[in-house]
Amino acid sequence: MKSARIISTGVLAFLLGAFAPSYAQQDQHEQQAKPEKQDQQAKPEKQQQAAKPAKQEQHQQQAKGQQQQQKQQQQQAKAANQHEQQEAKGQQEQQQKQQQQAKAANQHEQQQAKGQQEQQQKQQQQQAKAANQHEQQQAKGQQEQQQKQQQQQAKAANQHEQQQAKGQQEQQQKQQHAQQQQNQNRQQQQQHQQQANRSSQQHPHPAEQQAAWQGHRAHNWQSEHRDWQQRGGYHGYRIPDDRYRGHFGRDHWFRIYSYPVVVVGGFPRFQYDGFWFSIIDPWPESWSDDWYDNDDVYIDYSDGGYYLYNRSYPGDRIAVEVYLN
Repeated sequence: MKSARIISTGVLAFLLGAFAPSYAQQDQHEQQAKPEKQDQQAKPEKQQQAAKPAKQEQHQQQAKGQQQQQKQQQQQAKAANQHEQQEAKGQQEQQQKQQQQAKAANQHEQQQAKGQQEQQQKQQQQQAKAANQHEQQQAKGQQEQQQKQQQQQAKAANQHEQQQAKGQQEQQQKQQHAQQQQNQNRQQQQQHQQQANRSSQQHPHPAEQQAAWQGHRAHNWQSEHRDWQQRGGYHGYRIPDDRYRGHFGRDHWFRIYSYPVVVVGGFPRFQYDGFWFSIIDPWPESWSDDWYDNDDVYIDYSDGGYYLYNRSYPGDRIAVEVYLN
């Protein structure tokens, strides 16, 4: 709007400057024509009538020249106005272009600043996250280490307590076993003495017993004897566990001659600790002839059945069957 006002004021001044000389020139012509007119008024009317068309033609030419001059002045003013408008428009477009460039530069700077800010925030977040993870890992490692140490300490303490308790228990068991062994030895000695006292009365036919023992001596024991698995398993009487633990096994040995012996169906059968044991397997030919009188033997349960073992020949065993009566 300011530029338009400046242009309008310039055009008005230009027009006034163009029209002022025209009116001044016209007044000068009129003043010069007044003496001539006065001279002509003195002439006769015929001369005035002859000079009138020439004067009119002169006025017309002057008016035409003035119109052409005005038209030329208007065109010049119009061209000047257009030039000013174009310059103003160019300046405005230049200003707009500069504003757009400034705006674009500002936007670019804002974007760069925003990108830098986001990058900084991202880096800070990553650093904070990494630091947090590192702290968590350290705390977790310390916690696991503490738990491991506590577990190891608790385990060591528990093992120590268990070992102490086990040692005490073993010591007590050892003492109990020694006491039981002493009691059993005394009982065996008493039983042996009692059986020895009765042996002369319960062996009415020693020749028959000796014949029975000798009749079951093997010629080739490795091929003649059979264990309980080969016999289809043991199906006879089973000694109660408490009686077995107290009077049977490798720690409870005895000699058969001290106990009652009978012959049933041609097989020797002897009594020990209230039970009868029948020899159903031949005894090895490598054993001594009087092993049943002089060798220490014991009854043991192994591999699903009862066997008689000779301490003088630990590698051999004879299958026996238990009877209550």
